[in-house]
Amino acid sequence: MFNLSQISRSVKIALLVIIPLVFAISAASVLIYGDHFLLGSYEKLNNDDVKYVNSAKILLNKHTLAYNSGESPSSFIMPGMPLVLSGLMLVFGQGEAAVIAFRILQAALQAFSIYLIFVIANHLFNSRAALIASIATALYLPDYFSSGVILSETIFRTIFMLLICFSLLALKSNQTKHYVIVAVLVIMACYFKPHTGLFPIVLFMLWMINKVSWKTIVKHTVVISVTMVLLLSPWWIRNYITFDEFIPFTKSAGNPMLLGALIKYAAPAKPFFDAHPEYAGDRASLFVGSDDAMAETAKKIMRYGFTHQPMDYLKWYTVEKVKGLYLGPYYWRTVFDISIAFVFVPHTLMMLIGSAGLLLMLFKAVRQRNIPYLLLLLTLAYFTVIYVPFVAFSRYGYPNIFLIFLAGAYFIDRLVSIRVIKRLVARPSATNL
Repeated sequence: MFNLSQISRSVKIALLVIIPLVFAISAASVLIYGDHFLLGSYEKLNNDDVKYVNSAKILLNKHTLAYNSGESPSSFIMPGMPLVLSGLMLVFGQGEAAVIAFRILQAALQAFSIYLIFVIANHLFNSRAALIASIATALYLPDYFSSGVILSETIFRTIFMLLICFSLLALKSNQTKHYVIVAVLVIMACYFKPHTGLFPIVLFMLWMINKVSWKTIVKHTVVISVTMVLLLSPWWIRNYITFDEFIPFTKSAGNPMLLGALIKYAAPAKPFFDAHPEYAGDRASLFVGSDDAMAETAKKIMRYGFTHQPMDYLKWYTVEKVKGLYLGPYYWRTVFDISIAFVFVPHTLMMLIGSAGLLLMLFKAVRQRNIPYLLLLLTLAYFTVIYVPFVAFSRYGYPNIFLIFLAGAYFIDRLVSIRVIKRLVARPSATNL
């Protein structure tokens, strides 16, 4: 799958030009603009990016994973980002150099992602579709923004792409070693974004569709489960020793669940507060209390909403959540002073083309029981549906965009093929005339 020896020389040359070019542009952007990409302030600690840097320093100096908790231990986030940043701080110091190194690392991962996108598209479709997907990704400005911001999306997306690669390999080879790698990648992703933890459900669905024997399903399930448990054990042990309770991932779901329950993030209608006098009657009163308390508030809002405003809440938890994830580009700071207006149009166009490609893939997958296509479709569905109960916006949808780009490249490739076939069919007719 990773071997590109069968690819034509011209396509290889194009790929060898695109990859270093993406790295050069991305590195130039982060080096020139630097803290232009900061979303918060180091002094105020008012956004995730500066909080991650602060957590890394505490981890390095106090050997404590803290987040939103001063210097006290916290289970608010998974430890992936603080671990990466503190590792860089060990090498480059705790000043600006470590942050620059992190951004350069992300630029390198963006370039590596071009290769992974090509590999996946070439495996699923052909080298022409793979080159189309690579070029489209190289031109996508939110990727360059993602290189500059100190958030987990770039690292997670790279792991996600590798997860797709090895899932394709595992489903094709049926070898235990590939399923072990899949499990390792799932947990690596979980250390940045815990919602990846249920991804093996997608594999189970594909096993069932492909009519894999129960003996094989049980074997692979045990291999994946044991690997995941072993790799998550250090986190579980740390949480149990620190907090005297079993915390599988984090204790921070309440706030995003509560935000996700508010239609357009506004307070519920007044009758909700009349029915629940425990709240003061305004939006702020909903966010008072522990993480568990906010999760319970979210459930109350959902129950009330689906009972009294069923159509509004149904639309919010379906159409509006999907729009929140994918309609707008993940482009919160300009790259090379290019405004979002110049990003929104190509983003929207690629979403439309990608949607057409997804429908075409779905048609092919259902008719031919194409397991690789179904893997792509079910994975996109999984990483979309998993956000439905929570706040859904472009940052969370961004790691999935490459799947839509792959589908868009497939659609464009099919259009080109149809045009070529028509030309070949028409040529003999012209000769006869």
